[in-house]
Amino acid sequence: MLHYILKRIVLVIPVIFFISMIVFYIIQLPPGDYVSTYAAKMSVAGDVMSEADIAAMRASLKLDQPWFFQYLAWMSNMITNFDFGYSFSYNKPVTTVISQYMGLTIVVSLVTMAFTYAVAVPIGIYCAVKQYSIGDYIFSAVGFLGMATPHFLMAIILMYLSYVYFGDPLLGLFSSEFVHAGWSFDKVLDLLKHMIIPVIVIGLANTAELIRVMRGQMLDELNKPNVVTARAKGLSETKILIKYPTRAAMNPIVSTIGWSLTSIFTGSTITAIVLNLPIQGPVMYNALLAQDMYLAGTWLLFMAVLTVLGTLISDILLAWLDPKIRTEFRGM
Repeated sequence: MLHYILKRIVLVIPVIFFISMIVFYIIQLPPGDYVSTYAAKMSVAGDVMSEADIAAMRASLKLDQPWFFQYLAWMSNMITNFDFGYSFSYNKPVTTVISQYMGLTIVVSLVTMAFTYAVAVPIGIYCAVKQYSIGDYIFSAVGFLGMATPHFLMAIILMYLSYVYFGDPLLGLFSSEFVHAGWSFDKVLDLLKHMIIPVIVIGLANTAELIRVMRGQMLDELNKPNVVTARAKGLSETKILIKYPTRAAMNPIVSTIGWSLTSIFTGSTITAIVLNLPIQGPVMYNALLAQDMYLAGTWLLFMAVLTVLGTLISDILLAWLDPKIRTEFRGM
């Protein structure tokens, strides 16, 4: 098992380098660059830049070089100095911009992920055990509604209901008096209150999908020979349910962790804009619009690394759940 994990970690390094090259190249594909975007904005504001000014600005930002040389310089600084470049639009180092928003982004994402699995797994088990019951139909209907409703629309509806019944639309992650205040118990409680709508909106679609997966897997496992044999031996239904069908049904759920991490991070962008959340989604969106390549490239690279690490975590958890997979690992 340890040999397998070390082998996967070694393979991750060239994969990440290859992905980073593709990401940097894709960012360069749209016509123009940050300077041309900046010049267009200045022109709209009535301050027209001359061609000489544009060329000088492009040279000062080293955007006049071929994309591959820009990529090599970016990666070299990243490896040697842990320097991810300079954000042109924010006029700050990329690490400063990302660190400013990353903490809250991780909090929202991890809480959303915990909510997704904590709700989806028990409900999926219940719907399988109580197949075609009223509860099964209700959860199925709510699940399909959650999958069909756009995130931004659900956010608007919940904000409206919150304002009507509680007098507060819960915009942002903090009330106005806590935005610039230091951390305290009251600020944490205010954060938890404001996270209710984002967690429900972002997590609902993934929750609904995982409920259907868990239900289907449980239905396949409930009547397998090992479960029938356990019943014949007189084991309690609760013990049988936990030890055999639930453990086997968790395999596809665990295998989704890799893409769940990135989908929660990236899927929150529209919701974050609607709810005015100070997290990475809107920052990434603005970086792409402004062609702020180092900020956008760093964030996309982070998503790639997160996907690779999430996949590795999924494989390790699958090996822990399934003895057959552990046997395969020993043979590697």
